[in-house]
Amino acid sequence: MKRGIIILLICSVISLAYFTASKWAIHHKTLTFVDPLRSDRIVTIDLAVRRDREMESIAEMIDLPVAILSHGNTVKNTEYSFLANVFAARGYMVVSIQHDLETDDPMVTKVGEEFVGRRMQYNRGIFNIMFAVDELKKRYPNADYRRLTLIGHSNGGDISMYFAKLHPNLVKKVVTLDNLRVPFVTDGTVKILSFRSKDPVFKADPGVVPSDEICAKAGIKVVRTEFQHNDLSDRGPDRVKAAIEASVQAFLDEDEGPSSIPLLTAAAPDRVASSPSPRTERKN
Repeated sequence: MKRGIIILLICSVISLAYFTASKWAIHHKTLTFVDPLRSDRIVTIDLAVRRDREMESIAEMIDLPVAILSHGNTVKNTEYSFLANVFAARGYMVVSIQHDLETDDPMVTKVGEEFVGRRMQYNRGIFNIMFAVDELKKRYPNADYRRLTLIGHSNGGDISMYFAKLHPNLVKKVVTLDNLRVPFVTDGTVKILSFRSKDPVFKADPGVVPSDEICAKAGIKVVRTEFQHNDLSDRGPDRVKAAIEASVQAFLDEDEGPSSIPLLTAAAPDRVASSPSPRTERKN
């Protein structure tokens, strides 16, 4: 009888520990910086990091790998928690940057111009990334800012790819979700995974996605999906997010090895429920 009670107590403790870990193991916090060199521009980030890895970094036991996540046009930086948690659960410090401010001019499409006239937004995104990294170095000096993993949806994917073109020495991996304007890096120096939507409205410009032959030579993995462009965020159905998570895990396993840490998707704060009503992303 006593043995049964002890076993029951142990099981209860294990269950409690599991659910507590699922909720609290990944630490999300918001940091806001002011860039004096750009007229005091506000740069807000959502930081996601495993609590144990954060403590080990503070104790100078490890250098945290860093992933920079860039949102799509009209989508908030906090609306990619399903992806942020994949990387955070594997020990990354995930930095989701809010690139666009309400005071910014709306993006417009200028047919015939390079990147349909979006270079200004891409440059602004790159400045945001560099500024955020410089500020984070002060708070998290024990992180690897020299081999970044860049993640981006739509316009954020173009910012990620453009950053990789300009600063290949700082980039290790790029994961894009339906970037439409900036051609891929094809020299093999950066490992790339790209999800492509099947959407009647959002189409990649000619020359953005390399041919199968070029992808094979450069080690680029392109995943062609049946998903809609606007579903590639927290707003999308669970089946879409689960499929993307599985492909990202396999992509990371290729050179990092399988993760022994359970995927803690439940650790994401319930931001979507409290966010404004979904808006349709303007064409990027």
